[in-house]
Amino acid sequence: MTRAVRVRFFATARVAAGRAALEWPVPDQGIPAREIVRSIAEAYPSLGRTLRACRFLRNGHYLDDLSERVRPGDEFAVHPPYGGG
Repeated sequence: MTRAVRVRFFATARVAAGRAALEWPVPDQGIPAREIVRSIAEAYPSLGRTLRACRFLRNGHYLDDLSERVRPGDEFAVHPPYGGG
């Protein structure tokens, strides 16, 4: 059975994706975060360059290792580098 992860895009990732969020299907046992990133890059080619510089969060916590599993019901956030001063 496949259910979904809520993917949220911020700043330039939101602009490149053309949306703030989407539901991404994942199997019940989850998948490594890197697989979500790869799949999103394939589905949204305009995000490819941006994703290489992003940090990712699962349920509000930064992922240090993209082999960590993301499971149905999780929130997966895409945060590009922020500028300003």
